[in-house]
Parts: sequence; C-alpha cells; structure tokens
Amino acid sequence: MADIILTTLNARYPHCAFGLRYLMANLGELQARARMLEFDINQRPVDVVEVILRHEPKIVGLGVYIWNATQSLQLVANLKRLQPELTVIIGGPEVSYECDQQEIVRLADYVITGEGDLAFAELCRDILLSHGPPSCVIPAPPPDFDQLALPYDLYTDTDIAHRVIYVEASRGCPYECEFCLSSLDVPVRNAPLEPSLAAMQRLLDRGVRQFKFVDRTFNLNLKISSAILRFFLERYRPGMFVHFEVIPDRLPQALRESIKEFPPSALQFEVGIQTFNEEVAKLISRRQDNAKAEENLRWLRAETGVHVHADLIVGLPGEDLASFAAGFDRLVALGPQEIQVSLLKRLRGTPIVRHDREWGMVYSPHPPYEILQTKLVDFFTMQRLRRFARYWDLIANSGNFVETTPLLCRDGSAFQGFMRFSDWLYAQTRQTHSIALARLRELVARYLTEEAGLIGEEVHATIQGDTERARGGAVPDAPPRQARHLAKSP
Repeated sequence: MADIILTTLNARYPHCAFGLRYLMANLGELQARARMLEFDINQRPVDVVEVILRHEPKIVGLGVYIWNATQSLQLVANLKRLQPELTVIIGGPEVSYECDQQEIVRLADYVITGEGDLAFAELCRDILLSHGPPSCVIPAPPPDFDQLALPYDLYTDTDIAHRVIYVEASRGCPYECEFCLSSLDVPVRNAPLEPSLAAMQRLLDRGVRQFKFVDRTFNLNLKISSAILRFFLERYRPGMFVHFEVIPDRLPQALRESIKEFPPSALQFEVGIQTFNEEVAKLISRRQDNAKAEENLRWLRAETGVHVHADLIVGLPGEDLASFAAGFDRLVALGPQEIQVSLLKRLRGTPIVRHDREWGMVYSPHPPYEILQTKLVDFFTMQRLRRFARYWDLIANSGNFVETTPLLCRDGSAFQGFMRFSDWLYAQTRQTHSIALARLRELVARYLTEEAGLIGEEVHATIQGDTERARGGAVPDAPPRQARHLAKSP
C-alpha cells in the first residue's frame, strides 16, 4: 500500500523515468508513503490502472510527455471513472503549456506546470493535511539546484543492469530556437559540481558504465564540461560509454584536449545541426556559426574516436526540398556516424506557431504533432521525406549497412541517391516498419543490381561483409550495441 503513487508511461522499457526519481528524491518526509511505478506505452492503460489501484493510493502523480500523451489521457480517464475521490496530479512538458485546450487537464484534479521537483511535494502535503489548494493549475518556478536532492541513488540494481541511466549537469538553454521547449527555459542553471560527481562515482561503484547526460547544451560552461570529461576519463574502463548533447560550433582547444584523450567509442556527441540554411535559421531565431560547426565536425571525425550523432529537421518554415537536400548532402560529406532526420513537431508552448500563416504550416493535431505540409513542401513530398527518414534509420544508422550505404548514395548527391532508393523500397514493400533484416538485405541487393546497375558480385560481397561485421559486433566507430538507442531516447 502507498498513499502516493508516482508513475508514467515510458517510451519503452529501457528508458528510466528521470523526472519521477527527482520527484521521489524531493518528497522529504513523504517519501516513506510513496512508491514509483513505471510502465511503457505498449502496456494497455486499463492494465496500468489495475496495478496502480491495487496499491490503494490517495494521490497519483503522472508524468505526461509527447510520447505518452494519448495513453495518459486514457489512464487518467479510467482512474477518475473508477475512483472519483482519488486525487490525480499531472505534470510534465506536454501539460505545462496550453492547459486550457487539453482534455487531460480537465479530467485531472491538479496540473503542475514547469519543474515540479519541489512543487509536487508541497502539493501532496497540502492535500494529505487538508483539502488542497483551490486552483487546479499550479505554476512551479524553476528551482535552484541547491534546493534539490539529487535522485541518482534511487536507480535500482535492475535499472543499472537493464536500463539507460540518465544524469544532468544543467537545466535550461541560452538559445531561442523556436521549435524547442528548451528555448523557454532560461537562464541556464548548473547542478552543483562536487555533489553531482560524487553521485556519479557511486553509480560507477555500483557498476554503471553507460551514462546519458540530458543537458541541452553540455559544452556551454567550459569549466564544468571540462571537469566532467576529466572525471570520466580518469575513471575509464572498457565498456564505458557517455552521451552528451553539444553545441556544434563551440569546441575550444581546452575542451578538444580532453576529448582527444578518450578511446574510440567511449563518447557519443549528439550534434544538433537542424539546418544549414542561414535564412531559415534566422527565421526561427537559431544562432549557429555553420563554418565553425563544420570545422568542429571534421575535427571530431579526423582526430577523435567520438561517435557523432547529428540531427537535421525536415519541414522548417522557409525551407524547401532543394534546401533540405543541400543541407543533407553537406552533412553527409562531414562523415557523422549517424544522421537523425526528424520531422518538425509543433510542441505545445513553442513560438514556432507564429510562422503558421505566412509559411502555410499544417501540423497533425495528435501527438507527436508532426508537420504535414508547408507552403514550400506539399503533403505528398512530406510523406516521401517521412519515409526517407525512416529508411535512413533502418539502413544508414542501424550499423547493418556500413559499407553498403555509400553505394545507395552515389551519383553526386547523397540525398537524391537515397531518395530514389527510398521511393523504390516503398513501392516494393508499402511499409516502413516490420521489415525483417534478411528481407531488407535482399531488397537492397536487388535495388543496387537491378535499378542502380552495379555488378552483382561486388554488391553481394559488400552486403556480406556488412553482415559479418554486424554479427561480429565489430562495427568501426560505433558505440556498444546496447547503447545505440541512447541518442533517440526521450
């Protein structure tokens, strides 16, 4: 039994709910009366309800995100139908903005907007001691890190053995990119360095070897980022893998010196390029020195063993197909091991909506609110780009076609070459998911020989080499297989 249940629906099992652990760590004297229950979006909401209600809680706190918004609505609706007297508190980025437009907010008893680390505990005390505050929407000001208890000791042995371990060195972002929620979270606040590193040491002592830093701008504060890199470098053991999201045009010499010392595949940098079109970047208030970003990417690939995961966005206002294609080719030429192509999303609260009328932005009204068409990219072209992104992930980012992918991208333009393959693959399969790897290899071989006119023996030798490489796990410049999902996790 527990008076307070903290819960959420993760995107998948390996993803720990970092936010829940912060809430639990900061419950103070209520921690003994609380329990965390984690589920994933593949579980039926009605089954989740059953597990929750068996604990006979008085309060249920639910984290709502873009990936679980639909299931969370069903969960809250069922909880309130079965036990109307149960107090349901929701929070998270999906319900922190545009509250008046959301059915889940109407159904819940309270919504905490913003960072609820401290506000949730205060609200629970209010509810358990009396009847709670009259207002159902409770704005939570950003807490100072010095006020927070760190959550890292709440990772269980099972988490450490089977799940991604999330950590952070800061919150907030100084940039104002209009598509990103982090642009609303200013100023940047840094976690206290010594307590954080002490917590990392305890995790290392418990056997953690893979860390994902959720900071949006890890390399903003060079003193802190250098200290963290040095901490992990001094404690490096085989199998260690640390993921950071870095600002692409900010790698000064002091930081480079530490980065160069790491062995291959120990670091992964997620590098948000998003667009190389400077007019588009200006339109969405994105500040980026493209020449410096290119220089840094070349240096990372030539001089370090860092696994580079770079991001591009499809469907930004003002960007047409030719512009995106040029940016894609420019990024491919820089040689990152992974390029994540993502469709623009209209996240609640972000100012990207100011471009809707001028640029004909049409988004899906359902999570994850992806772009459907723009003034410059019609719906049918956007669908082709959606499939392009999915197939690129299956082929180029999977590690299963390391040597074969360049064969699909020849003929001058990597984008045009792979787009032709993407169109052909969809015509053959009419699907973008659930394509077995063996069948995918056969289809790639067919395309290269029958459509691209390459010599069959050379194609099959290349695919066979990729197959053996993947089976042996010796993919050059790749992180450990179990870490591949890190950059795509929420």
